[in-house]
Amino acid sequence: MVVITIYLYHYFDKTIGPFVNLSDIPIEEAKAVLDAIKESKPNVQCAKRHPQYMEDRSYYEELLRSEFAKKGGIIIRKSPHYMVVEHSPWLSTWFENSSFIKIPLEEFDLRTISFTYGDSHPTFSPRVNKMDGKEYRKKLYTYEEILRIIEKYGLPQDWNDDGQYGPERYIEAHIWCDETINKYC
Repeated sequence: MVVITIYLYHYFDKTIGPFVNLSDIPIEEAKAVLDAIKESKPNVQCAKRHPQYMEDRSYYEELLRSEFAKKGGIIIRKSPHYMVVEHSPWLSTWFENSSFIKIPLEEFDLRTISFTYGDSHPTFSPRVNKMDGKEYRKKLYTYEEILRIIEKYGLPQDWNDDGQYGPERYIEAHIWCDETINKYC
């Protein structure tokens, strides 16, 4: 049997640093940060977020937390840190001073990680689900479950990096514990 190491990637702006999480600050403060980004770096992906982004993010994070709790996940953080399974060429273009951290999945307690096949926002969006009814819409996965979905569909960045076939461009990993993250900050 061949053992393959899976890596989780976190993309960030080098001038800000890794794992700076908007969900760790009050919504109004997070909105001010996004407004400053829109002003100072209008061409980056984060500057294109809509005015209600933080409220939507809070809603989806509560949904992720609730679904992960139902599956017996260990939740230590109120909001997850976000990473993706393997390299995403598209995400690597999101920042002017783009960088990334690559962490082997085996460094994490897998009971503290949930996954969505695609970004969690469109995964749970009623607009996207109405469009195509794909089986991985409105679903959160444990590690063992996401492996079966990857086996069935592959990595989205391999077949849809440009978004031509839908919103799924990567597999999002939600890290519900700081232990491993703190080693990389």
